[in-house]
Amino acid sequence: MVHVYNCHPFCSQQILQVEQEPRLVCCGGGVLFVVATGGCKVEAYNLEVEGCPLICRFATMGTVRSIQNSTIGDYLVTIEEKNSATYLRAYTNWRYQAEEKARVGVRLLGHLLRGASQRGGVQMEIIEIPMSERPVAVACCPVTGDLLVGCHKTLVLFALRRPNPQNLNQSQQNLQSLGTNTQQSSSQSQGQTSSSNQNISFLDFERSVILHLPGMKSKQVALCGGYVAVQAELEVLVLKLDASTEPKSQDESSDPHKSDYLEDQADFLLLPKHGELLGDRAKDCDIPVSIEKTGLEDRAQYTLSYVLFRRFTPDYFQGCSVDETQLHSLQLHPLFTSNQSVTADEPACIFCFFSLPTAGYLYSLKGGVELISAYQYPEKVLEAVLTDHLLHVITKSALQCFTVRCAAVAARIEDPYIDSTMRACPPSSLEVCALRMQLFIGLRSVCVFGRHVVLLSAADAETPEETERNNQRRSQSRKWTVSSPKETSTAGHGWNLYVVDTVSPITLYQEMVEYSQRYAETNPQAQSLRHLFSEAHLLLRASLLQPSEQQQNSEGVPAVSLQTDTDRQPERQTAAQTDRQELEKALRENCAQLGDCFSRSSQKDCHLALPYYRMSGLSVTEVMVRNRPLPSSPHSYGAGFLFYLKHYLLEETEQILSQEAADEVIDIFSQSEPSQLVSVCASPSMTNVSPARTLQILRHLEDSAGVSVPLTITMATMLLRLDDLPQYAQLMERHTEMLLVYGFIEEPRLLLHGGGGGQHTRVQTTALSQQLAKSQPGLLVAGMVALHENNKVQLEQADHIFKELGCENCLQVDFWEGMLMASSQEAVIQELLFRVSSVYIDRLTQTNSDTHTNPPHRRPTRRSTRARITVLCTRGSLFSVQLTLPALNTRRRYTNCSLCCVVRPCLWALSYLCWSVSQTKPYGASACTSSAPPEGGSTIAALKSCWTVALRPS
Repeated sequence: MVHVYNCHPFCSQQILQVEQEPRLVCCGGGVLFVVATGGCKVEAYNLEVEGCPLICRFATMGTVRSIQNSTIGDYLVTIEEKNSATYLRAYTNWRYQAEEKARVGVRLLGHLLRGASQRGGVQMEIIEIPMSERPVAVACCPVTGDLLVGCHKTLVLFALRRPNPQNLNQSQQNLQSLGTNTQQSSSQSQGQTSSSNQNISFLDFERSVILHLPGMKSKQVALCGGYVAVQAELEVLVLKLDASTEPKSQDESSDPHKSDYLEDQADFLLLPKHGELLGDRAKDCDIPVSIEKTGLEDRAQYTLSYVLFRRFTPDYFQGCSVDETQLHSLQLHPLFTSNQSVTADEPACIFCFFSLPTAGYLYSLKGGVELISAYQYPEKVLEAVLTDHLLHVITKSALQCFTVRCAAVAARIEDPYIDSTMRACPPSSLEVCALRMQLFIGLRSVCVFGRHVVLLSAADAETPEETERNNQRRSQSRKWTVSSPKETSTAGHGWNLYVVDTVSPITLYQEMVEYSQRYAETNPQAQSLRHLFSEAHLLLRASLLQPSEQQQNSEGVPAVSLQTDTDRQPERQTAAQTDRQELEKALRENCAQLGDCFSRSSQKDCHLALPYYRMSGLSVTEVMVRNRPLPSSPHSYGAGFLFYLKHYLLEETEQILSQEAADEVIDIFSQSEPSQLVSVCASPSMTNVSPARTLQILRHLEDSAGVSVPLTITMATMLLRLDDLPQYAQLMERHTEMLLVYGFIEEPRLLLHGGGGGQHTRVQTTALSQQLAKSQPGLLVAGMVALHENNKVQLEQADHIFKELGCENCLQVDFWEGMLMASSQEAVIQELLFRVSSVYIDRLTQTNSDTHTNPPHRRPTRRSTRARITVLCTRGSLFSVQLTLPALNTRRRYTNCSLCCVVRPCLWALSYLCWSVSQTKPYGASACTSSAPPEGGSTIAALKSCWTVALRPS
């Protein structure tokens, strides 16, 4: 399904004034190349300067049948015909033709010219590339600048080389001085001074690999980052060519019998069966491919892998004849992200696009082959061009734009965790949409650079492809009557060369927002409204993912000369930063709009409201204002909004709601989900909630839903905040301490805020825990032990809670001793034994004091405890301490703690510590032999069992 939105993606158009009727056009590097109808002259126009001034013009050695430009290396490659022969030529340093009398050098591939080349190459050079077969199509890699030539049965890969790097600096200096003189003497060289076009060097090519495809006739080829695509009439094959230093394994990549069979069937009309093979399955296609390495300097071994194979069957019911049902517009499109450089070896994503007259197909190749989008055209499409933001297609009478899903794929490759509760992005499987079309007459060709769409129109004239197809149809006709070929009228036909500029992404986004108002007024929950906002989101993401230099080119930043480029660099950086800030602001606004859509949606997609609201940067109060019930449904809140609100309240956040906002939250959940009121009231964000009003709502909930322990504790907390201690005590006496402990396990935030995370997570006490430390310390200790055993709080966090309560010298030791009885983790028990033993040692060392006051105890480190036991062992004072323990038991106890003066646990703890020290300190072994633990079984288990017996009341 294709959605149609009346948003206009074009802002202006101009007619380019050319002297002769154009035959071929192509774009690259901010330059438009126009081949005249005669086919022997090429004109270059600067697209980055207003008015598109002429850069230069130069003659070719033959009639140009195909032309391509490579931004890497800044060269042109053409397929030319002369005297019934076909030639392949590359034009380098063509910008030197800005001077009328500039020289031109002609050489063969791999043969370096003496003289001018050695002096720095200050001239245009034409490189003759000999071919054993007739070239049919050419393609340039946008990543490496390599050249791929397609013949009927083979693909030849030429690697771009720079043989003389020493002459590069001299060549650039000569070119800069030439550009300065030309700018002062001629006004036609304004476009020559673009900084991106001054990187001219002496280039050459090396024939590196030949791919033999005996079962496929190439019509179009594409090359990008090691991916090779070849297109026949109804077949597309994508291969991955990898270079490695390992020796190549001999694969059965060709079948001579199959090739002979295909040649024998050449006289028959075979209708292929429709099929699609992705990834490793593509090798099961019936097209064998073999590799022939021809590079002399390249020592790498090449391996070939199948990536994609697609075959179509002619459809007689789509309004197109069998001859017209052919694939076209093959393209491998790279997408770079802001996390990498524009000149990186590998782009973040590579997409493959090809089209039938009635449908287009977009595949993602990296990270798994996947069909991203299928475009259904309203009428027959002649040509299509894929960009980062839009897909431009032309028919005979219109230019139309479709949205693309490249940004959705790139965003997930750049951030694998984007589909989470923190971040989100519309899926790549989102249905595409068509924008408003622009009407023209007799469109023939289209090419795109940045925001500039170049259209070639010629009314009432056949394109070269149509002429060739008609000639082939006549030659293959089996009718007895011979029809004379159609003669081209000598009268001049109307033709035009248009340069159409698309609007900036931020402008198109604003138009989409205005267009969405009609949906928001009629049906805020409409699927089309969500789809339109998703389209706008991907449009903004595509701009933010682009590197800064590429974004400036896509925005149509005018070129500047070399003299002013350095001076204007800070200004351009400031403008780019401002544009990016504007895009980020628009993205946050769009995230808020998507959050509004998903907050009112059904249960299927309601969870997406949470990440979009987070990405918007809105506060909880602002989100609540945006989601207040509509007049048509005064008591209804969307499932997505409730999902967002619950996740916000369940998380430990430092944002505290005001009393008005907190009371509104209570009202929302009392109407929508009353069962969540206990968790909502326990949230640290609800500190300012009105206790009297909340208590009334909780009592109403208890009357309707029944009594529960967490609800009782929550009501007691509200009474505590009202300073109604008698009612508080009455509610806490409803249940036994064991049931209250279970209530704390069910809702830990009644006792503390911030537990459950890592040991460095900040925790805070609550009003209830502060009251329990005064009135029911045993319940507080039991609750903290239960929370620790259920992984609700860490040991360090519990120590921090007791420290905040001022009970580190009393309740904290009770907590440690309780943990020794309840814990089943040996590591925890060992840690607690060191702590408790250290406390007992501190108290035993003060037995000779006449006062009974207890100094405050701090949790010692393990090192200080070991050191202390070691000192006792080496000085022989441990034995005397053990002798005084029975007398100490009958003489004095610390009455302020319930479990601090038990003798047998202290003996076992000291025994274990001495034994532990004896294992690591050789000098203390003789003094601590009597302290060795019992033999047999686990030491920790035996120690724990004895500790439990010791703490049992006599």
